[in-house]
Amino acid sequence: MVDSIVIIPTFNEIENIENIIRKVFSLPVDFHVLIVDDNSPDGTADAVKRLMTEYEGKLFIEERKGKLGLGTAYIHGFKWALNRNYTYVFEMDADFSHNPKDLIRLREAALAGADMIIGSRYINGVNVVNWPMNRVLMSYFASVYVRFITGIAIQDATAGFVCFNRKVLEKINLDEIKFVGYAFQIEMKFKAIKYGFNVVEVPIIFTDRTLGESKMSTKIFKEAFFGVIQMKIDSFFKSYK
Repeated sequence: MVDSIVIIPTFNEIENIENIIRKVFSLPVDFHVLIVDDNSPDGTADAVKRLMTEYEGKLFIEERKGKLGLGTAYIHGFKWALNRNYTYVFEMDADFSHNPKDLIRLREAALAGADMIIGSRYINGVNVVNWPMNRVLMSYFASVYVRFITGIAIQDATAGFVCFNRKVLEKINLDEIKFVGYAFQIEMKFKAIKYGFNVVEVPIIFTDRTLGESKMSTKIFKEAFFGVIQMKIDSFFKSYK
């Protein structure tokens, strides 16, 4: 049985979705793919369903009724994957900002004993392509800020290219995850470390999307900035055992 599932949340990714799915299935290691689509009006879900006949038993889709946020999409996917007994659960964007070939490297780190593996843009300098400098600086210093507030030693705290051993997702109470935007990524890393899991970073090169539109917004940024402080305060009153 295939032990690895790649969860890809989508909203209006019609330009990328077929290519990213085919790329994952072309890898020399077998991965299954779950698309969690938030009712994309551009036909993303329909494109996935057409491919499901070609990749029967390997490609799956969960459709939600609206744009409910990145974090809730992943939590939906995590629960789906846990119910189907996958050992390694991956997060990946649909827009090729994460190179599907790096899934193999993240999985190798998991096989070597890591519990949570982060595809890191900043573990070896700054490895970002095609981002404007203001966004590079915002992302980089967001991780500096997270390290300062939380005390966790993660260079890329907002990274969205991650592999989880299922035991991490089973330990974290997914129903208690508070954040829905990119702060979700910070919260998952913070809690995994607080629970004592072995979290490692694997260097990747992040390439900004060339097709489709970014989902970043001021609201998402504010959630992360202020939410990190509250998350740290809340941790003083919680037992991680």
